Amino acid sequence: MANSGLFWALLGAALSAGLAGAGSAIGVGVAGRAASGVVTQEPNMFSKVLILQLLPGTQGIYGLLIAFITLTQIGIMGGDPNISLVKGLLYFAACLPMAIGGLISGIAQGKCSVSAIGLVAKRPEQFGKAMIFPAMVETYAILALLISILSIFGIVNVPI
Repeated sequence: MANSGLFWALLGAALSAGLAGAGSAIGVGVAGRAASGVVTQEPNMFSKVLILQLLPGTQGIYGLLIAFITLTQIGIMGGDPNISLVKGLLYFAACLPMAIGGLISGIAQGKCSVSAIGLVAKRPEQFGKAMIFPAMVETYAILALLISILSIFGIVNVPI
């Protein structure tokens, strides 16, 4: 049980990067299939549909950011990685909003991007409006990112 705190903190960091990355991969993948179909018919639409396809990729970046911040805070990336079980569980819990929020919002944003790509395929002049729909899903990924960041930096002051 000597490094059980470190185990839980590392698990939280891994889940944050892994689950948020998986959500992004799924979201970018489904949007990419839709974008490919549009470009097959209209090659000049490539840049517009590419932007819409890339939107779900941000969750993976956010998850990676939370993982890096956690690894830095627990001493893995320089320092003493000896943390208590309680602090390890706190770091684990702090990573969960980004892990779960990133997974779900990445997939949801991908599905929304598919619809936005369909809109742009039929009405290219509506690109600006089409971007708003998947961008609304991004709001929840950003909220998950913020709560994870605030939670991680709040753990430093916990006297355990």
